[in-house]
Amino acid sequence: MDIIKGNFLNRDEVTVHYKYFLMVFGLLMVMIYSNHLVGKKIERVNELKEETEEYKSRNAYAQSRLIKIKLESELGKEMLTDSLMTLESHPMKLLIKLDSTNVKTKQ
Repeated sequence: MDIIKGNFLNRDEVTVHYKYFLMVFGLLMVMIYSNHLVGKKIERVNELKEETEEYKSRNAYAQSRLIKIKLESELGKEMLTDSLMTLESHPMKLLIKLDSTNVKTKQ
């Protein structure tokens, strides 16, 4: 019953140990605060990881575009040296129909 009423805190032998209780309470508060800071830092690290992944993918895309542009410019230079011109219109497709009588005679 003393625990429920709180009478155990008023005893003379307990009052001697109040400074230890306060020290333990202070250490617990420091531990809780440090855990809170660690949680914030972990969230920040995760955000930075996501950003680095996005920047890596952007860099890879930019490098692939740069390679394509370099390749196109090199091909353009080679075409000029060979006196080839680029097409202004697409080539036409020729469709050839086989006569069905010729196919039967060959078989």
